[in-house]
Amino acid sequence: MSMNTSGRVFRFSTWGESHGPALGAIVDGCPPGLAISEEAIQPFLDARKPGQNKFTTQRREPDQVKILSGVFEGQTTGTPISLMIENTDQRSKDYSDVARAYRPGHADYTYDAKYGFRDYRGGGRSSARETAARVAAGAVARLVIPEVTICGYVSEIGGDAIDPTAFDPSEITRNPFFCPDAAAAKRWEDLVGKARKEGSSLGAVVECVATGVPAGWGAPLYAKLDADLAAAIMSINAVKGVEIGDGFAAARLRGEDNADPMRPGENAPEFLANHAGGIAGGISTGQPVVVRTAFKPTSSILIPQPTVTREGEATELATKGRHDPCVGIRGVPVVEAMMALVLADQKMLHRAQCG
Repeated sequence: MSMNTSGRVFRFSTWGESHGPALGAIVDGCPPGLAISEEAIQPFLDARKPGQNKFTTQRREPDQVKILSGVFEGQTTGTPISLMIENTDQRSKDYSDVARAYRPGHADYTYDAKYGFRDYRGGGRSSARETAARVAAGAVARLVIPEVTICGYVSEIGGDAIDPTAFDPSEITRNPFFCPDAAAAKRWEDLVGKARKEGSSLGAVVECVATGVPAGWGAPLYAKLDADLAAAIMSINAVKGVEIGDGFAAARLRGEDNADPMRPGENAPEFLANHAGGIAGGISTGQPVVVRTAFKPTSSILIPQPTVTREGEATELATKGRHDPCVGIRGVPVVEAMMALVLADQKMLHRAQCG
Protein backbone atom coordinates (compact mmCIF):
# COMPACT_ATOMS: atom_id res chain seq x y z
CA MET A 1 0.00 0.00 0.00
CA SER A 2 1.36 3.44 -0.93
CA MET A 3 1.14 6.21 1.66
CA ASN A 4 0.97 9.74 0.26
CA THR A 5 -0.91 11.42 3.12
CA SER A 6 0.39 12.85 6.39
CA GLY A 7 -1.35 14.28 9.46
CA ARG A 8 -4.33 13.37 11.63
CA VAL A 9 -6.63 16.42 11.81
CA PHE A 10 -4.76 18.82 9.55
CA ARG A 11 -3.90 16.44 6.70
CA PHE A 12 -2.18 16.83 3.38
CA SER A 13 -1.52 14.57 0.40
CA THR A 14 0.95 15.23 -2.40
CA TRP A 15 0.65 13.97 -5.96
CA GLY A 16 2.61 14.13 -9.21
CA GLU A 17 6.02 13.25 -10.57
CA SER A 18 9.20 15.06 -11.54
CA HIS A 19 8.53 14.87 -15.29
CA GLY A 20 4.74 14.68 -15.32
CA PRO A 21 2.58 17.59 -16.47
CA ALA A 22 2.11 18.91 -12.92
CA LEU A 23 2.38 18.13 -9.24
CA GLY A 24 0.53 19.41 -6.22
CA ALA A 25 -1.04 18.91 -2.83
CA ILE A 26 -4.47 18.49 -1.31
CA VAL A 27 -4.84 20.01 2.16
CA ASP A 28 -7.79 18.73 4.20
CA GLY A 29 -8.94 19.70 7.67
CA CYS A 30 -7.94 23.34 7.36
CA PRO A 31 -10.18 25.60 9.48
CA PRO A 32 -12.53 27.88 7.53
CA GLY A 33 -12.29 31.64 7.36
CA LEU A 34 -8.51 32.00 7.02
CA ALA A 35 -7.33 34.63 4.55
CA ILE A 36 -5.42 32.94 1.72
CA SER A 37 -4.29 33.67 -1.83
CA GLU A 38 -1.90 32.38 -4.44
CA GLU A 39 0.20 35.49 -3.84
CA ALA A 40 0.56 34.58 -0.14
CA ILE A 41 1.78 31.06 -0.98
CA GLN A 42 4.14 32.02 -3.81
CA PRO A 43 7.05 33.50 -1.79
CA PHE A 44 7.64 30.15 -0.09
CA LEU A 45 7.79 28.39 -3.46
CA ASP A 46 10.07 31.10 -4.82
CA ALA A 47 12.55 30.36 -2.02
CA ARG A 48 12.65 26.66 -3.04
CA LYS A 49 12.41 26.85 -6.83
CA PRO A 50 15.34 25.69 -8.97
CA GLY A 51 17.59 27.66 -11.28
CA GLN A 52 18.05 30.72 -9.06
CA ASN A 53 21.86 30.60 -8.98
CA LYS A 54 24.84 28.51 -10.06
CA PHE A 55 24.82 26.53 -6.80
CA THR A 56 21.50 24.79 -7.56
CA THR A 57 20.09 22.77 -10.46
CA GLN A 58 19.70 24.77 -13.67
CA ARG A 59 16.27 23.32 -14.37
CA ARG A 60 14.09 26.42 -14.90
CA GLU A 61 10.69 26.10 -13.27
CA PRO A 62 8.56 29.13 -12.36
CA ASP A 63 6.73 27.03 -9.75
CA GLN A 64 3.60 29.17 -10.01
CA VAL A 65 0.96 27.80 -7.67
CA LYS A 66 -2.72 27.58 -8.60
CA ILE A 67 -5.50 27.16 -6.05
CA LEU A 68 -8.13 24.88 -7.57
CA SER A 69 -10.54 24.40 -4.66
CA GLY A 70 -11.28 25.08 -1.02
CA VAL A 71 -11.10 28.88 -1.26
CA PHE A 72 -13.88 31.39 -1.86
CA GLU A 73 -13.61 35.17 -1.85
CA GLY A 74 -10.08 34.97 -0.46
CA GLN A 75 -10.88 32.71 2.50
CA THR A 76 -10.59 29.02 3.25
CA THR A 77 -13.99 27.32 3.21
CA GLY A 78 -13.16 24.32 5.39
CA THR A 79 -13.28 21.98 2.39
CA PRO A 80 -10.23 20.37 0.75
CA ILE A 81 -7.76 22.88 -0.68
CA SER A 82 -6.25 21.67 -3.94
CA LEU A 83 -2.94 23.23 -5.01
CA MET A 84 -1.29 22.66 -8.40
CA ILE A 85 2.19 23.51 -9.74
CA GLU A 86 2.85 22.85 -13.41
CA ASN A 87 6.09 21.32 -14.69
CA THR A 88 7.32 23.39 -17.63
CA ASP A 89 11.02 22.53 -18.10
CA GLN A 90 11.27 18.74 -18.20
CA ARG A 91 14.11 17.16 -20.23
CA SER A 92 13.26 13.48 -20.08
CA LYS A 93 15.85 12.61 -22.75
CA ASP A 94 18.55 13.23 -20.13
CA TYR A 95 17.44 9.98 -18.49
CA SER A 96 17.70 7.60 -21.47
CA ASP A 97 20.67 5.75 -19.87
CA VAL A 98 18.81 5.50 -16.55
CA ALA A 99 16.09 3.47 -18.25
CA ARG A 100 18.46 0.54 -18.65
CA ALA A 101 20.48 0.70 -15.40
CA TYR A 102 19.98 1.64 -11.75
CA ARG A 103 21.58 4.84 -10.44
CA PRO A 104 23.63 4.12 -7.29
CA GLY A 105 22.31 6.04 -4.28
CA HIS A 106 18.89 6.54 -5.88
CA ALA A 107 15.61 4.74 -5.34
CA ASP A 108 15.68 3.19 -8.83
CA TYR A 109 16.27 -0.38 -7.68
CA THR A 110 13.98 -0.24 -4.64
CA TYR A 111 11.06 1.21 -6.61
CA ASP A 112 11.55 -1.51 -9.23
CA ALA A 113 11.77 -4.18 -6.51
CA LYS A 114 8.52 -2.95 -4.92
CA TYR A 115 6.37 -2.16 -7.96
CA GLY A 116 8.02 -4.13 -10.78
CA PHE A 117 7.94 -0.89 -12.73
CA ARG A 118 9.41 2.60 -12.29
CA ASP A 119 9.32 6.07 -13.75
CA TYR A 120 12.98 6.63 -14.66
CA ARG A 121 12.46 10.26 -15.76
CA GLY A 122 14.10 12.13 -12.91
CA GLY A 123 13.07 9.46 -10.44
CA GLY A 124 9.33 10.16 -10.54
CA ARG A 125 8.03 10.37 -6.97
CA SER A 126 11.53 9.85 -5.52
CA SER A 127 12.68 13.15 -7.04
CA ALA A 128 13.22 16.20 -4.83
CA ARG A 129 10.83 17.92 -7.25
CA GLU A 130 8.00 16.46 -5.12
CA THR A 131 8.96 18.82 -2.31
CA ALA A 132 7.46 21.81 -4.14
CA ALA A 133 4.04 20.41 -3.23
CA ARG A 134 5.05 20.15 0.43
CA VAL A 135 6.16 23.78 0.46
CA ALA A 136 2.80 24.88 -0.97
CA ALA A 137 0.95 22.85 1.68
CA GLY A 138 3.24 24.24 4.36
CA ALA A 139 2.27 27.78 3.39
CA VAL A 140 -1.35 26.87 4.19
CA ALA A 141 -0.29 25.31 7.49
CA ARG A 142 1.37 28.56 8.58
CA LEU A 143 -2.05 30.22 8.49
CA VAL A 144 -3.19 27.85 11.24
CA ILE A 145 -0.28 28.72 13.56
CA PRO A 146 0.13 32.53 13.35
CA GLU A 147 1.59 32.55 16.87
CA VAL A 148 4.62 30.55 15.67
CA THR A 149 7.67 31.88 13.83
CA ILE A 150 9.67 29.31 11.84
CA CYS A 151 13.25 29.99 10.77
CA GLY A 152 15.38 27.51 8.82
CA TYR A 153 18.97 27.83 7.68
CA VAL A 154 21.93 25.75 6.51
CA SER A 155 24.39 25.21 9.35
CA GLU A 156 26.88 22.95 7.57
CA ILE A 157 27.92 22.00 4.03
CA GLY A 158 30.42 19.27 3.23
CA GLY A 159 31.59 19.12 6.84
CA ASP A 160 32.24 22.87 7.04
CA ALA A 161 30.02 24.33 9.78
CA ILE A 162 28.99 27.87 10.63
CA ASP A 163 30.41 29.72 13.64
CA PRO A 164 27.50 29.97 16.12
CA THR A 165 29.00 33.14 17.59
CA ALA A 166 28.76 34.79 14.15
CA PHE A 167 25.05 33.94 13.75
CA ASP A 168 23.18 36.81 12.05
CA PRO A 169 19.58 36.03 11.03
CA SER A 170 19.59 38.90 8.54
CA GLU A 171 22.32 37.11 6.57
CA ILE A 172 20.07 34.14 5.75
CA THR A 173 18.38 35.91 2.82
CA ARG A 174 21.53 37.68 1.64
CA ASN A 175 23.33 34.66 0.18
CA PRO A 176 22.34 31.66 -1.96
CA PHE A 177 22.97 29.18 0.86
CA PHE A 178 20.40 30.32 3.48
CA CYS A 179 23.46 30.78 5.69
CA PRO A 180 23.41 32.94 8.85
CA ASP A 181 27.22 33.26 8.88
CA ALA A 182 28.62 35.55 6.16
CA ALA A 183 32.12 34.11 6.40
CA ALA A 184 30.85 30.53 6.05
CA ALA A 185 28.72 31.50 3.05
CA LYS A 186 31.82 32.89 1.37
CA ARG A 187 33.72 29.65 2.00
CA TRP A 188 30.83 27.60 0.69
CA GLU A 189 30.94 29.40 -2.67
CA ASP A 190 34.32 27.78 -3.35
CA LEU A 191 33.36 24.48 -1.70
CA VAL A 192 30.14 23.92 -3.65
CA GLY A 193 31.56 25.43 -6.83
CA LYS A 194 34.46 22.98 -6.76
CA ALA A 195 32.18 19.98 -6.25
CA ARG A 196 29.94 21.13 -9.12
CA LYS A 197 32.89 21.55 -11.53
CA GLU A 198 34.16 18.09 -10.59
CA GLY A 199 30.75 16.59 -11.33
CA SER A 200 30.28 15.62 -7.68
CA SER A 201 28.05 16.77 -4.82
CA LEU A 202 28.06 17.61 -1.11
CA GLY A 203 25.83 16.91 1.87
CA ALA A 204 24.44 19.52 4.25
CA VAL A 205 22.84 20.05 7.64
CA VAL A 206 19.71 22.22 7.88
CA GLU A 207 18.66 23.59 11.26
CA CYS A 208 15.08 24.76 11.84
CA VAL A 209 13.81 26.63 14.89
CA ALA A 210 10.15 27.29 15.73
CA THR A 211 9.58 29.98 18.35
CA GLY A 212 6.23 30.82 19.92
CA VAL A 213 5.10 27.20 20.26
CA PRO A 214 3.15 27.17 23.55
CA ALA A 215 3.61 24.50 26.18
CA GLY A 216 1.24 21.57 25.76
CA TRP A 217 1.26 20.66 22.06
CA GLY A 218 1.93 16.99 21.42
CA ALA A 219 0.86 13.86 23.25
CA PRO A 220 2.44 10.96 25.16
CA LEU A 221 3.83 7.92 23.40
CA TYR A 222 2.06 7.51 20.06
CA ALA A 223 1.53 11.11 18.98
CA LYS A 224 4.71 12.65 20.35
CA LEU A 225 5.55 16.01 18.83
CA ASP A 226 9.19 15.02 18.35
CA ALA A 227 8.23 11.65 16.83
CA ASP A 228 5.87 13.34 14.37
CA LEU A 229 8.54 15.89 13.45
CA ALA A 230 11.16 13.20 12.96
CA ALA A 231 8.84 11.11 10.76
CA ALA A 232 7.70 14.09 8.69
CA ILE A 233 11.19 15.44 8.06
CA MET A 234 12.66 11.99 7.50
CA SER A 235 10.09 11.55 4.71
CA ILE A 236 11.79 14.28 2.66
CA ASN A 237 13.77 12.75 -0.20
CA ALA A 238 17.56 12.81 0.46
CA VAL A 239 17.20 13.16 4.25
CA LYS A 240 19.20 10.56 6.19
CA GLY A 241 19.12 11.88 9.76
CA VAL A 242 17.01 14.01 12.11
CA GLU A 243 17.98 15.37 15.53
CA ILE A 244 15.74 17.05 18.10
CA GLY A 245 17.56 19.43 20.43
CA ASP A 246 21.03 18.11 21.24
CA GLY A 247 20.19 14.87 19.45
CA PHE A 248 23.10 12.44 19.33
CA ALA A 249 25.28 14.87 21.29
CA ALA A 250 23.05 14.18 24.31
CA ALA A 251 24.43 10.64 24.42
CA ARG A 252 27.86 12.10 25.23
CA LEU A 253 26.64 14.21 28.18
CA ARG A 254 26.18 13.50 31.87
CA GLY A 255 22.71 13.80 33.36
CA GLU A 256 23.37 17.13 35.06
CA ASP A 257 24.76 18.56 31.80
CA ASN A 258 21.81 17.39 29.72
CA ALA A 259 19.08 18.58 32.12
CA ASP A 260 17.12 21.73 31.36
CA PRO A 261 16.98 23.41 34.81
CA MET A 262 13.98 25.57 35.69
CA ARG A 263 13.33 28.58 37.86
CA PRO A 264 10.05 30.32 38.70
CA GLY A 265 8.93 32.64 35.91
CA GLU A 266 6.27 35.29 35.60
CA ASN A 267 3.57 33.08 34.04
CA ALA A 268 5.39 29.77 33.56
CA PRO A 269 8.65 28.11 34.53
CA GLU A 270 11.76 29.78 33.13
CA PHE A 271 14.17 27.33 31.55
CA LEU A 272 17.92 27.85 31.89
CA ALA A 273 18.82 25.55 28.97
CA ASN A 274 17.17 23.84 25.99
CA HIS A 275 19.01 20.58 25.43
CA ALA A 276 15.64 18.87 24.80
CA GLY A 277 14.87 21.11 21.83
CA GLY A 278 11.64 22.43 23.27
CA ILE A 279 10.01 19.01 23.71
CA ALA A 280 9.80 16.78 26.80
CA GLY A 281 7.79 13.56 26.97
CA GLY A 282 6.57 14.24 23.44
CA ILE A 283 4.94 17.54 24.51
CA SER A 284 6.18 21.08 23.83
CA THR A 285 7.69 22.95 26.77
CA GLY A 286 7.15 26.48 25.47
CA GLN A 287 10.81 26.82 24.51
CA PRO A 288 11.97 27.03 20.88
CA VAL A 289 11.50 23.74 19.04
CA VAL A 290 14.86 22.90 17.45
CA VAL A 291 15.32 20.32 14.68
CA ARG A 292 18.46 19.48 12.70
CA THR A 293 18.27 17.61 9.42
CA ALA A 294 21.07 15.78 7.58
CA PHE A 295 20.82 15.80 3.77
CA LYS A 296 23.01 13.32 1.94
CA PRO A 297 25.08 14.41 -1.09
CA THR A 298 22.97 14.49 -4.24
CA SER A 299 23.11 11.00 -5.77
CA SER A 300 22.97 12.33 -9.35
CA ILE A 301 26.63 12.94 -10.20
CA LEU A 302 28.70 12.94 -13.39
CA ILE A 303 31.38 10.64 -11.96
CA PRO A 304 30.75 7.09 -13.30
CA GLN A 305 29.70 4.58 -10.64
CA PRO A 306 29.56 0.77 -10.80
CA THR A 307 25.99 -0.51 -11.07
CA VAL A 308 23.84 -3.17 -12.70
CA THR A 309 21.20 -3.20 -15.41
CA ARG A 310 17.65 -4.39 -14.81
CA GLU A 311 18.76 -7.72 -16.26
CA GLY A 312 21.52 -7.99 -13.64
CA GLU A 313 24.50 -7.22 -15.88
CA ALA A 314 27.44 -5.19 -14.57
CA THR A 315 27.89 -1.71 -16.02
CA GLU A 316 28.87 1.87 -15.11
CA LEU A 317 26.60 4.88 -15.05
CA ALA A 318 27.09 8.64 -14.81
CA THR A 319 23.89 10.63 -14.31
CA LYS A 320 23.45 13.29 -16.97
CA GLY A 321 21.09 16.24 -16.72
CA ARG A 322 20.66 19.20 -14.39
CA HIS A 323 21.14 18.45 -10.71
CA ASP A 324 21.82 20.21 -7.42
CA PRO A 325 25.47 19.99 -6.33
CA CYS A 326 24.08 20.28 -2.77
CA VAL A 327 20.40 19.42 -2.43
CA GLY A 328 20.40 20.52 1.20
CA ILE A 329 20.53 24.18 0.15
CA ARG A 330 17.01 24.10 -1.29
CA GLY A 331 16.01 21.82 1.56
CA VAL A 332 15.60 24.79 3.92
CA PRO A 333 12.09 25.83 2.72
CA VAL A 334 11.07 22.17 2.70
CA VAL A 335 12.12 21.54 6.30
CA GLU A 336 10.32 24.75 7.32
CA ALA A 337 7.19 23.51 5.55
CA MET A 338 7.24 20.15 7.30
CA MET A 339 7.72 21.89 10.65
CA ALA A 340 4.66 24.05 9.92
CA LEU A 341 2.55 21.09 8.80
CA VAL A 342 3.31 19.05 11.92
CA LEU A 343 2.77 21.99 14.28
CA ALA A 344 -0.56 22.86 12.64
CA ASP A 345 -1.74 19.28 13.05
CA GLN A 346 -0.56 19.12 16.66
CA LYS A 347 -2.26 22.42 17.50
CA MET A 348 -5.57 21.10 16.18
CA LEU A 349 -5.11 17.75 17.98
CA HIS A 350 -4.49 19.64 21.21
CA ARG A 351 -7.58 21.78 20.71
CA ALA A 352 -9.68 18.69 19.94
CA GLN A 353 -8.78 17.05 23.23
CA CYS A 354 -8.18 19.95 25.59
CA GLY A 355 -10.35 22.71 24.15
